[in-house]
Amino acid sequence: MKRLLALTALVLVGGCAMFRSSPMPAAAAPASSRAPAAGLADANGVPIERVPYRVGVSSNTVEQLARQHACLGTGGAGLVTAEGPVEVYRMQCADGKVFMARCELRQCRKM
Repeated sequence: MKRLLALTALVLVGGCAMFRSSPMPAAAAPASSRAPAAGLADANGVPIERVPYRVGVSSNTVEQLARQHACLGTGGAGLVTAEGPVEVYRMQCADGKVFMARCELRQCRKM
């Protein structure tokens, strides 16, 4: 019972902190390890970041899936996300379009 009372008091005290008049200073955003490409920016002026090509477990499967959807590319399918049970791949098509696929436990589908 004492633990429950102490926990409730902590929650109430912590909850009151959100009603302060002055906001807490924001933490500095971590610096990206990849530098943005020089000269490339979107419509709002935000620099476009280039993701390096990485081969993943399902790269070959995604390339075959891209060919089935009329996407012929020479660069291959690169892993965009971290390796894991759910992965996202990106492939540049010869006609300028981008083919994206999501693979969950090596079962890939077009995005």
